[in-house]
Amino acid sequence: MRVSLLFNLLFLFSFAFFHAAMADRKHYIVYMGDHLYPDSKSVVDANHEMLASVTGSVDGAQAMALHHYSKSFRGFSAMLTPEQAQKLAESDSVISVFRSRMNRVHTTHSWDFLGIDSIPQYSKLPMDSKSNVIIGVIDTGVWPESESFNDEGFGPVPKKFKGECVTGENFTSANCNRKILGARFYLKGFEAENGPLESVGSVFFRSPRDSDGHGTHTASTIAGSRVANASLFGIARGTARGGAPGARLAIYKACWFDLCSDADILSAVDDAIHDGVDILSLSLGPDPPQAIYFEDAVSIASFHAFRNGILVSASAGNSAFPKTASNVAPWILTVAASTIDRDFNTYIHLGNSKIVKGFSLNPLEMKNFYGLIVGSAAAAPGVPSKNASFCKNNTLDPTLIKGKIVVCTVDVINESRDAKGEFVRQGGGVAMILIDQFAKGVGFQFAIPGALLVSEEAKELQGYMATEKNPVGKISSTVTVLNTKPAPRMAVFSSMGPNIITPEIIKPDITGPGVNILAAWSPLSTASSGGRSVDYNIISGTSMSCPHISAAAAMLKSYNPSWSPAAIKSAMMTTATVLDNTRSTIRKDPDGTPTTPFDYGSGHINLAAALNPGLIYDFDSNDVLNFLCSIGTSPAQLKNLTEELVSCKNPPPSYDFNYPSIGVSSLNGSLSVHREVTYYGHGPTVYSAYVDYPAGVKATVTPNKLKFAKAGEKVSFRVDLLPFKNSNGGFVFGALTWSNGIHKVRSPIGLNVISA
Repeated sequence: MRVSLLFNLLFLFSFAFFHAAMADRKHYIVYMGDHLYPDSKSVVDANHEMLASVTGSVDGAQAMALHHYSKSFRGFSAMLTPEQAQKLAESDSVISVFRSRMNRVHTTHSWDFLGIDSIPQYSKLPMDSKSNVIIGVIDTGVWPESESFNDEGFGPVPKKFKGECVTGENFTSANCNRKILGARFYLKGFEAENGPLESVGSVFFRSPRDSDGHGTHTASTIAGSRVANASLFGIARGTARGGAPGARLAIYKACWFDLCSDADILSAVDDAIHDGVDILSLSLGPDPPQAIYFEDAVSIASFHAFRNGILVSASAGNSAFPKTASNVAPWILTVAASTIDRDFNTYIHLGNSKIVKGFSLNPLEMKNFYGLIVGSAAAAPGVPSKNASFCKNNTLDPTLIKGKIVVCTVDVINESRDAKGEFVRQGGGVAMILIDQFAKGVGFQFAIPGALLVSEEAKELQGYMATEKNPVGKISSTVTVLNTKPAPRMAVFSSMGPNIITPEIIKPDITGPGVNILAAWSPLSTASSGGRSVDYNIISGTSMSCPHISAAAAMLKSYNPSWSPAAIKSAMMTTATVLDNTRSTIRKDPDGTPTTPFDYGSGHINLAAALNPGLIYDFDSNDVLNFLCSIGTSPAQLKNLTEELVSCKNPPPSYDFNYPSIGVSSLNGSLSVHREVTYYGHGPTVYSAYVDYPAGVKATVTPNKLKFAKAGEKVSFRVDLLPFKNSNGGFVFGALTWSNGIHKVRSPIGLNVISA
């Protein structure tokens, strides 16, 4: 698995010497947009020439350059001083120069919940049609031996695929097949910013092989082949499969130890566009706040993918709070996370015969009762009892917790739950009960038996412990409960809007299953599975919801091969539902609080409706350029972006961008918003407008009926917004729905009313 110790030491010494020489330099990305060079070599030569203008020689330029972006757009990454970076930024041919940042990965019954097998169009798709759709997955790699990547029944590799199966450590060309068409890996950016991979001290492979598990999980969620009787130690047992099991995969490993360098991501997308993928899935993003579009690697790369007809689906992030959504460019499909109708209950049996319902992913059954102790009563010498209640490292007294079940609490939402369990185990505790007011329903695994309780259930436990001199309990193994209600609920961790870059574009766009998702895993990654090696794992995050939406996009692409990325996006957004399985409006965990489009975008994915949406809000690259003009992008930047002369004279206002939702970030008096829809149906029809008015705003639609004679016809309409009450610095929400009695085409409306 590992190269020799001697090689590692030599490598580390040479890397340390190199980094000493680079001490005053940082890793920058120089982005130049589209190019007209005949081949990649010409681009690389031109990049070296430009870089030589600040390094003093071509040799120096070659030594400083790390990545060259030469296939789908032009640019490079290099180790530069701030002065060199500034000089390059002043060049007329450069759009932007920015520091390469690190992104984070945003970490099955779910397809049954989405009703995939009941969709007639899906079951009738011929195998070769589904198999020609190629999804590129930019993540931590893949564990190719997983049964989820079995290629039995697949035809030849599609001729349009131009990618490679790049070999490396424990990865040969035999690890690619007719399911995994190609695999590449990228690490120059990561090592430039973090040092050599060897310095991290964790298992890794210098190849597309996945040692983290995250990439294997996302890839199999999208397009995993059917695997019967899959489970996590019996939990969530059933048939594991991706949403598009007949689709093909192209793997781009740009993430290491759950971190992904901007420079490596750009290189991966550059290759993916060249390789011929149809969909790109990115379960990763920057920590908030997101940078402006021309200084954000995912925004830049996905723009070029969009121009090449590739839909990019990306996770919104796990930062929980308002204004933290990432990947918010309008040409990206931004995905929030919600629950499915499945719970994992872990019961706590108390000495008074009462049973308290908790939740976790606990495969361990406790046969006997053990004493219960709260962490605050087991503080290590010199540690305040409140600090000990959180069961953090070195806060508990081993002599007090040995042989007992320790009751701990969560301090802040982003604490590591599994670390608490490990600290209890190290101190001699036999099990842990965690009172967690934040992560309701989110499954965690521990090295010892464990269960989480929300406040209501915790009261039962606390009452018993307060009245019993020697309280005891035991924790049962987790049981799977299906068809639970209400579902979906917005996940507590899912990042929220508004969009901090262009708030008139409502983000996120849509939500999908992202809580407690079972999918394939790397057996070498045990940190999230209680130290146990598993082939299938259950994890949560917008990283899990994103591949669900990517798979849905692949289905739409296979059913409607001519559809643009914007058309696919529109179909999913305008048919999404804002109702749960009790027919009530979707609410948010942990307390069932009300939600808005800043939580779920247009709503929860409805696959059956998306396949036949009725009307589409389409837009292309020219519309995007007009949008960029409207937000202040200069003609010079746009020329570099596209290699075409773009005039920014009188662009339509940003709120008139033909997006499937309607947003106005500064409504100061009455205003008219314009949209255009394209009819996708059979025969003549008439759609009528229905408006759910935002609070304090009257809205009229002209015309209020849209008549179509045949598919492909386009009709424009206007929405006149007449505010009569300001919104006190926040947004108010409503919706516009077009219906012909068969289809409902819904667009959320979000308005920040400054004055009436």
